[in-house]
Amino acid sequence: MPRAKADKDRKIFVLDTSVILYAHNSIMNFAEHDVVIPITVLEELDQFKKGNDSKNFEAREFIRLLDKLSMDHMIHNWTPLNGKTKGNFRVLMNPENKLNANEVFGEEKNDHKILNAAIYLKENEKKRKVILVSKDINLRLKAKSLDLLAEDYETGKIKNITELENTGKYQLDNVDPTHINTLYDVGFVEAKLVLGTRKRKANAFYILKSDKNSVLTYYNPDQNVLERVDKRLAYNVKPKNAEQAFALHAVMDPNIKLVTIQGVAGTGKTLLALAGALEQRRSYKQIFLARPVVPLSNKDIGYLPGDIKSKLNPYMEPLWDNLKFIQNQYKETDKEYQRITDLVNQEKLVIQPLAYIRGRSLSNIFFIVDEAQNLTPHEIKTIISRAGENTKIVFTGDVFQIDTPYLDSQSNGMSYLIDRIKDHPLYAHIKLEKGERSELANLANELL
Repeated sequence: MPRAKADKDRKIFVLDTSVILYAHNSIMNFAEHDVVIPITVLEELDQFKKGNDSKNFEAREFIRLLDKLSMDHMIHNWTPLNGKTKGNFRVLMNPENKLNANEVFGEEKNDHKILNAAIYLKENEKKRKVILVSKDINLRLKAKSLDLLAEDYETGKIKNITELENTGKYQLDNVDPTHINTLYDVGFVEAKLVLGTRKRKANAFYILKSDKNSVLTYYNPDQNVLERVDKRLAYNVKPKNAEQAFALHAVMDPNIKLVTIQGVAGTGKTLLALAGALEQRRSYKQIFLARPVVPLSNKDIGYLPGDIKSKLNPYMEPLWDNLKFIQNQYKETDKEYQRITDLVNQEKLVIQPLAYIRGRSLSNIFFIVDEAQNLTPHEIKTIISRAGENTKIVFTGDVFQIDTPYLDSQSNGMSYLIDRIKDHPLYAHIKLEKGERSELANLANELL
């Protein structure tokens, strides 16, 4: 983007703490425009700098970045950002305004101090547009009530969520019956015979239908063929619909190293991933299960009693529930039942928090990450970048069921991943649409 010719054309963006905790390098993503960091944001970041969570990492990295940028400058003055196309930044101390957000809202709090910083800039930079940037919807609403411009941090946000929904599975009608017969007889057919000039997406799944018959297939990019997909058993768990068959196929295909499975509650996402992992247990050193810890009422898990295992147990119960469901497919006297117990006791199957993944190299691991929609894009990248030789990662979740306050269907890590890596030969995605937990669960999803 070309640099604005005059100061009046360059906007001033005031960043909230939530933006920094979402992406520490956000300060560099406002083109030629200038960026202001209220001193209150630095004070809040000081509270986040210790810990192993993603927000702690982002806080530390931003503080280091600010220190580097201000090495030869006083940061309360305008300081150049790196690059000829970048603007300037400054840290704004707590100003005094005629209009005071603390008085307007009847309470003194950090959010109101950040609003006061934006109000000060609006009053003292009358020729320039001042915009508050925050991931906090409530703070943006408060800003607008004070006649301040406010917007979400848009970098990395998925623009077309509807298109993302359609990634992974396609249906073709009126297919030549001879091709469907060939798939049943031989197991594969040349892709060009069925897809013609259509764009061929790596590891995409197709439901092929003729007047009298149908077949489930997936596109193998290495062989350039459509292969038949069967409803195969995985540790006595059998797919109940086409989408589940596709998901299990992706989970159990050794050539696909990265899988995302999207679907509402009860569609079998985690169950299929875990069953597929158990079926392939001999191919991997360990099976890791993890899910983001989303504290209740925004409280950190530190307030819970007990050691770290006791604190995490309430968050990890859904993973244990799926494991117990698979185990209960067998009698207690069956060797398969005992094998799951042995895998847990021998730590061949491990449930652990994501906070301990950073800095590790995960080789020969089958890694399942549940509720991945509650991760940021940076957290998703961190997890995948830990993958060593012979490691497979499966993310499961529902991008429309966000439990963290500063993410939404367009900005969460799972949506970001699906959008950025679609069509890659190492990756497959499938959306599960039909609930299979129970008729009662389906009733809740459809009517409540």
